[in-house]
Formats: sequence, C-alpha cells, structure tokens
Amino acid sequence: QVQLVESGGGLVQAGGSLSLSCAASGRIYTIGTMGWYRQVPGKQRELVAHIFSDGNTDYADSVKGRFAISRDNAKKTAYLQMNSLRPEDTAVYYCNADRVTSQYGPYYDLWGQGTQVTVSS
Repeated sequence: QVQLVESGGGLVQAGGSLSLSCAASGRIYTIGTMGWYRQVPGKQRELVAHIFSDGNTDYADSVKGRFAISRDNAKKTAYLQMNSLRPEDTAVYYCNADRVTSQYGPYYDLWGQGTQVTVSS
C-alpha cells in the first residue's frame, strides 16, 4: 500500500511562515511529479505548486515569491515552505503525487489526507 502523509499545518499570524511536509510511504521505486494543492469550503481545489522529477518547479501566481516547493527523492518527501503568509492562504493543503511506481504496481494521481493551514489577520 502506498500512501502520502502530510504534516506541518497549523495556525500562524499574517506575515508568518509555515513548512509542510509530504512523505510517501510503502515500497516505492520512483515518483514523478509531486505537488501541493489547497481547498477552501465551497471552492474547487487549486494548484499551489508543482515540482517535477527533474527538479523543475511551477507556482500559482498568488504564491510566487512567497512559497517554495522542494523534494528529497531519497526520502520520497516533498516540502512546501510558506513565507509571508496571508489570511487568504487559509485552506486545507493537499499533497499529490503522480506516476508512482511501487512494488504493488503503478499509482496515478495519489492524494494525501490534507492538513489545515490557518492564517489569522
């Protein structure tokens, strides 16, 4: 069984920082693209940032210059460093992994359970 487990959410004041982690567990061989998405009640889930297997990244315009995505392939973990947080960043943040190869077979579009990030004004 392959799973993604997020950690690091919480409550922070506007202007503060938080760091999220997403660890993939199970007998995994490779992971393709990893990404962070976020969702607020009543709205669609939106992309925050992607990091591709070659290390290239892309970001939503709303977080460019404030958030940084990274990954450690050896640890099968992705990270999201969030700086200069704003109240509008409040959401449940979800980790996503695409094209995961494992002992159990391939996984596509794998999601974590989500972690709450709340930014107070």
